[in-house]
Amino acid sequence: MLGLSSGLVVFIVAVTGCIYAFQSEIQDLIQPYRYVDQVGETILPPSEVWKLAGEALPGKHLHGILYPQIENRAAQAIYYSFEENYYYFVYVDQFTGKILKVKDEYADFFRVVLDGHFYLWLPPEIGQPVVASFTLVFLVMVITGLILWWPKKKKGVDKSFKIRWDARWRRKNYDLHQVLGFYVMIFALVFALTGLVWGFTWFRDGYYAITTGGKQFVEYNAPLSDSTSVYQGVLPGIDQVWRKMQEEYPTAEWIEVHPPDYKHGSYAANANPDADTYWKMDYRYFDQYTLEELPVDHVWNRFHESSVGDKLQRMNYDIHVGAIGGLPGKFLAFCLSAIIASLPVTGFLIWWGRKKKDRSQNKFSKAKSSQKHLPA
Repeated sequence: MLGLSSGLVVFIVAVTGCIYAFQSEIQDLIQPYRYVDQVGETILPPSEVWKLAGEALPGKHLHGILYPQIENRAAQAIYYSFEENYYYFVYVDQFTGKILKVKDEYADFFRVVLDGHFYLWLPPEIGQPVVASFTLVFLVMVITGLILWWPKKKKGVDKSFKIRWDARWRRKNYDLHQVLGFYVMIFALVFALTGLVWGFTWFRDGYYAITTGGKQFVEYNAPLSDSTSVYQGVLPGIDQVWRKMQEEYPTAEWIEVHPPDYKHGSYAANANPDADTYWKMDYRYFDQYTLEELPVDHVWNRFHESSVGDKLQRMNYDIHVGAIGGLPGKFLAFCLSAIIASLPVTGFLIWWGRKKKDRSQNKFSKAKSSQKHLPA
């Protein structure tokens, strides 16, 4: 019954994960506003990009500005508010200042897919625990499924690894469920475990404690600035932080800067050496008044300061989507997600076939019993 109850959720999560695997590559192909033609060497600083984007999208809160430094990609001004429930990308040509696109991320196809993957298209406070709970059920089923699959006799064990394509459809369906389930088991465990890191805080905290030798997980927080100071710089602070990051990370594939959210907030910045993944980024924080660098005690710090456990936390998303293995890794994640999506279907057909068989046997037994009581 666990399989039946969780089957629909596993199917939706696996199919949406399958669709989402190549979202970045697909968007690059169909969204030309992501690219610009380089005109000269001068790039507009964040303060100018912020001003231009703010005119195109007035009254919104700027979350950050991202400068891709490869393939002549457009700068992105990111506007996000959890309280007001909006999320926009404003694509700006950093050479000319032209607004290329104001994009509502919540209306994007792949965002809809992601909402299905995370929340089943339900309100997050409902969908998130539902998905997490059934992911936990799926994890238990993968482990118990291996126990049930494991051959009890050595003789003919090789048959457990093969699909008998010449057998009747019920046998083929059974083999597709059992054999494919075995081959994707390790990867299914990885998908489930990395998903549970987001699903339950107790799971994330326990996982982090195990991988760090008992260290307590610290939630993300931006350090506080000294609001008793007064900024003395000639250039806007956000531009100063951006220039510093450019100087220190000349080979980074993107640099992102975030303005302070409030009076005591700080500038946050990150530099990513590999735009296809997230885990190797250096995260930096600066006092908004003195521009002095501020330390943090969570996993989103400088990469070389991260422990093994910190790096595993950073890797979680890239492992979950296969990006850790580059394009081949994404292709593998796509194929594995498709196979995992098939398991609830083949499992249901097995259950339905057995149910019909039991019904037929019960009808036959009742018929025989009634015949015994017929008069001679």
